[in-house]
Amino acid sequence: MDITNSFFAHETAVIDAGSTIGTGTKIWHFSHIMPDCIIGKDCNIGQNVVVSPKVKLGNNVKVQNNVSIYTGVICEDDVFLGPSMVFTNVINPRSAIKRQDQYLATVVKKGASIGANATIVCGNNIGEYAFIGAGAVVTKEVLPYALVVGNPSKQIGWISEYGHRLEFDENNEAICIESKEKYKLENNKVFKI
Repeated sequence: MDITNSFFAHETAVIDAGSTIGTGTKIWHFSHIMPDCIIGKDCNIGQNVVVSPKVKLGNNVKVQNNVSIYTGVICEDDVFLGPSMVFTNVINPRSAIKRQDQYLATVVKKGASIGANATIVCGNNIGEYAFIGAGAVVTKEVLPYALVVGNPSKQIGWISEYGHRLEFDENNEAICIESKEKYKLENNKVFKI
């Protein structure tokens, strides 16, 4: 464990050797940080969280209670992982067959939010500022700023960086109701303007 940084770990948390944990990060009750993880600054790791070997979390990542983050997952800065959501890392798991050499990577891009009890099937990346609804099962790539729900998940709209649904006008432009940020929709992609 890199102890040059100043972070908080509850006395019941287990932090294995070889992990780097950024300044200001908090790790709460009964959580386990396995070897060789990189956890950025100002993260919050809730109660009963498992962070498997070699997982990478950027700065200001919020991980709620009972989350499992398996090897192959990378979360960029400002990602939110809701209570009891889960990542997978093998497409076809079998107890009797070792498949550690078949782990598929999943990247959750900057600012994305994943709701409570959602499941992210490995190998499917989540775009910047995307919003995955509670209980969704993600079985394919999610576009930046996409709002997806259901099982299997499907896109039902677009969402702002601030977390509000975007309603595009006849010019394919939208304004976030709270932040007043402007967005443009072109070729099924959203851009902040």
